[in-house]
Amino acid sequence: MSQPGYWRHVGTVLGGALGAQAMPLLAAPLITRMCTPSELGAFAVWLGAVAVSAIAATLRLETAMILDHEVEQQRVCFTVVQYSATVTAILVSLCALAAHAAGLPALHDQSWGALAIVGIGTWLTATTQTTLAYATSHKAFGKAARAKIIGAATIALTQLLLWLGAGEAGLLAGQLVGLAAGLVAATILLRPPRPRLALHLSHVERAYLVRHQKFWRYSLPSNLLNAFVGQMPLFLIGVRHGVLAAGLYALTQRVLAAPVSLLAASVLEVFKRESVHEFQTLGHCSHAYRHTFKALTLLGLGPALVLLLFSPDLFAWVFGASWRPAGELAQILAPLCFLNFIASPLSYVFFVAGKQKVDLVWQVTLFLVTLCAFVAPGSLRQNVLWYTIGYSALYLVYLHMSYQISQNRLAAA
Repeated sequence: MSQPGYWRHVGTVLGGALGAQAMPLLAAPLITRMCTPSELGAFAVWLGAVAVSAIAATLRLETAMILDHEVEQQRVCFTVVQYSATVTAILVSLCALAAHAAGLPALHDQSWGALAIVGIGTWLTATTQTTLAYATSHKAFGKAARAKIIGAATIALTQLLLWLGAGEAGLLAGQLVGLAAGLVAATILLRPPRPRLALHLSHVERAYLVRHQKFWRYSLPSNLLNAFVGQMPLFLIGVRHGVLAAGLYALTQRVLAAPVSLLAASVLEVFKRESVHEFQTLGHCSHAYRHTFKALTLLGLGPALVLLLFSPDLFAWVFGASWRPAGELAQILAPLCFLNFIASPLSYVFFVAGKQKVDLVWQVTLFLVTLCAFVAPGSLRQNVLWYTIGYSALYLVYLHMSYQISQNRLAAA
């Protein structure tokens, strides 16, 4: 693919991502002035549970859809994912309620209502991810962008409106309303194949699971580990340093995720399609990989430097003086944020080349490094510093491996 065409697609997806993230980012300073760090921390834990559960619900088969362009195959994919998402959603809510009834400390700050609806958030998120993957498989970047904007704007506006009368529950209700709006918009704009509704999977659908078993055998546990590792610092900080510290870290995490959501995810949507096409045509995807690496480096350097140099003052100015410590954590995490910005989209090359097992081994190592960093004795800042050093070193290894795979040089795993 030519560089102008590559950047045109990136620009299309980026425009949608900017629109999708503009409202939440604008609403964040208002929300932080209306809620306490502990309230934001509780919501962040709930949202993290939804994000992790949604990955399990899809079985990572939405990624396989980009490889299968036939309508019937994509219909089978939608059917399998919807069945899995429904079962997962029910189990997640029941398990969360049972754990709360058993007195699990991690759920102490969650209400019964929040735990009851975690399954709904899981189902909506999983179904939306699958629908957007369908858009990517057909290069419908513009329509996907509009759906993202509608969903994100609805979340931000609804959360602000409901907060005035419903308090903390308004954050949860606004999230669900926005997710539903985004899914409806994506379905209307993209018109994906309708899944078959049934109480069990047919022979064809079970065969589809077998054919794409690498995704649920290797990609699923790998991505679950990655998502869990992303939420594990928040959980461990809450246990060791209290809910106030957890709330501060939650805001830091939310702000640092913005560059990845805005820019890296936009590049990823294009890289998915182009890497698959190049690998199927040439037997490697090194050209798409190099284009993407350069784009991510150029796009990520500026935000990373701003965070490194000015984040404490910026957090205090934008979110309020009580949130300045969150900016100090962001300053420590800035180098990791930059490497994450580059490495996360390029990790898709593991799926393209069928090297999911290599990715799984790396994710297990990351889990152990994260666990050690936050259970080690020390202050909150010291734990975050060790986390940054260990995670950054692993990302350098990850980038080296992904580049080797893009050239089809890594030994079969």
